[in-house]
Amino acid sequence: MKKNILSAVFAIVIATAATAGVNPIDGEKKTVKTTESTVTWKGYKFAGSHEGKIALQSGELLFDGDKLTGGEFVVDMASITVGDLAAGQGKEKLEGHLKADDFFGTENYATSKLVFTSVKATGKNSYDVTGDLTIKGITKAVSFDISVYGSKATATLKVDRTNYDIHYGSTNFTDTLKDKAIYDEFDLVVDLQF
Repeated sequence: MKKNILSAVFAIVIATAATAGVNPIDGEKKTVKTTESTVTWKGYKFAGSHEGKIALQSGELLFDGDKLTGGEFVVDMASITVGDLAAGQGKEKLEGHLKADDFFGTENYATSKLVFTSVKATGKNSYDVTGDLTIKGITKAVSFDISVYGSKATATLKVDRTNYDIHYGSTNFTDTLKDKAIYDEFDLVVDLQF
């Protein structure tokens, strides 16, 4: 009888040790449908604004039941387009400039990445997220709100481009720009389907 009890205890200890590195709350990864999701950018300047799209290369959200717990996204920076200008109105010139080293330097930095580091529920479908955003090989923390409804999620981020060595047209680095100044912050509106 003692032998059977010792064997059972030994089996439990081994089973516990074998699963010690596994976190049962890792949750379920839901892959984002990149072709059905959109990332819209909007940049502001003294004399107006421009906006367009950037393609999502990959993405996933992590859930524990129906609660959002994490996420990771990669954006194809070479796909950046301008949506408020038609061909012949400077659309191609602006798209080329956004891809150049003055801005996102897509030849050397083809992708940007966002990794959630903290997710806090603020309501039934709303979350306060902190994440590491990497642009041009530079990683900085960003905070934003995200809402999740069924198989859809929406987030809006405000990004200070100067944190990522994008100084072109910034009044923080020259005061001779006057009406050609470009504001440091730009917006990203992300609509996800998963």
